[in-house]
Amino acid sequence: MDLGLNGKTALVAAGTSGIGLAVARALAAEGATVSVCGRSARRLDEAVAIIDGDGPSPVHGAALDVTDHDAVAEWVAGTADRFGGPHVVVANAGSPAEGGAEGLDVPDYRTAAELTLLSAVTLSRAALPHMRRAGFGRMLFVTSLSARQPIPGLALSNTFRPAVVGYAKSLVQELAAAGEGGVTVNVIAPGMTRTPTLQAWAEQLDGGIAGLCRDIPIGRLAEPEEVGATAAFLASERAGSITGAVVPVDGGAGRGLL
Repeated sequence: MDLGLNGKTALVAAGTSGIGLAVARALAAEGATVSVCGRSARRLDEAVAIIDGDGPSPVHGAALDVTDHDAVAEWVAGTADRFGGPHVVVANAGSPAEGGAEGLDVPDYRTAAELTLLSAVTLSRAALPHMRRAGFGRMLFVTSLSARQPIPGLALSNTFRPAVVGYAKSLVQELAAAGEGGVTVNVIAPGMTRTPTLQAWAEQLDGGIAGLCRDIPIGRLAEPEEVGATAAFLASERAGSITGAVVPVDGGAGRGLL
C-alpha cells in the first residue's frame, strides 16, 4: 500500500530511541524526509545514521530539549526552510516521573506539565501554520495507556496524558470550524512497549516483563515497530478521514468500551 508519504517532511520529537525512533524509521521507510530531535548529541547522531538507512530521503537531527520552547520553534522553522512542510508532526516526549498522587509535590506537577503537555502544545503551535499553508497536515500526539485509564503509581502520567487528548480534541474542532479539513489530529496511546526504558523499569519489579504481560490479553509487550506502523498509517494520505481518534496500541490492555 502506497501511503503517499514520499516527498513529505516529517518532524518526530524525542526521536532518538524507543517509540520515537521507531516512528521516525517507519516514516523514513515510506519515503518521508525526517527530522528528529533529542537531548543527547551522541544518541542523535546514532539515530540519524539508523534512520538514514531506512529510506531514500534526507534525514536531519537537532539537539534540543522539547521543554525549550524557543528551541522547538527554531527547529520547526529551520526544517521548514530547508525541506519544506512540515506535513507530518509527531509530538513525543519522555515519560514523567513515577509516584502516587499524594507523594508528589507541586514542582513535580509543574515539571511534568512542561514535559508532557506544554511540549506538545509548543510543537503543534509552531507547526500548524505550515500545515495550513500546505493544505495538508498530520498532527500526531504520542501518549500512553494512561490517556485512557489510570495506571497505579503513575499519577503524573495519569494527569497530563489525558490533558494532551483534551488539547488534541480542541484542535480538531477549531480546524473544522476554519474549514481546514486537510489537517488531521490524532493521538496514539501505546501500552506496555518493549523499549529500553520499560525494560529497565521491569527489572525492578517482581516478575519482570513476564509479570507485566499477565495483564495484556495478547500475552506480550507491543513492539516499537508496531507503534511506528500505526503512526505511519495515521500520517498517510489514506487516513484523511481519521481525526480526533485516540488509537490504542496496547495488546488489549485497555478496559474501557471507548
